[in-house]
Amino acid sequence: MPLLFQSLSHGEIPFGFFNIETDMILLNNYFFFASDMAENVIKLAENKGESLEQTWPVYILGEGQIGNLMGAISGVVFQGFIGEVYTHFPFPHEPERFKQNPEGYKTRGLIEEIVSRYTGLTTITVTVHTQEQRLYIGDYHFNKPGFHALLGYLWAGGYPKWKDGVKPSYILKMREAIERSSNPLFSDITVFN
Repeated sequence: MPLLFQSLSHGEIPFGFFNIETDMILLNNYFFFASDMAENVIKLAENKGESLEQTWPVYILGEGQIGNLMGAISGVVFQGFIGEVYTHFPFPHEPERFKQNPEGYKTRGLIEEIVSRYTGLTTITVTVHTQEQRLYIGDYHFNKPGFHALLGYLWAGGYPKWKDGVKPSYILKMREAIERSSNPLFSDITVFN
């Protein structure tokens, strides 16, 4: 489930997994894959420069295209992109089965097919200003602790956490790169504990 995180640009915004059977995540109205985010974070961690600019592939959905997450979870409203995903992967009836699947990346082809009915793939600019200790993910701006909180969510598997405590390899590689990094954006990170 997405949780609310503090941005500098828009106040509290949702970020996270919206279905336990996919590794797609949302950042308010941006939808992208956690595995792609992890790869890009690794590139950020390997860069020692004062600033860095990347492009990230994302799907940007309008409010009417997104759907109703709580309605889809409840099994009563299957509108929009999220609703359509829930027709393929309904919310589990047994609370103990509500865990983020570390193999969610395997559903990527189907998820890409579904989201492409709502919008096309585009790119956003992601800029790191190391001296300011800020990260700009398209329209959304985060300070260093705010960005670290997003990384902590991925590490944990969000809410409800990774199934059987098993983290996907892309998450483990992301952590390793961050822990090796000399980029000040990642200094003093404590979200992996």
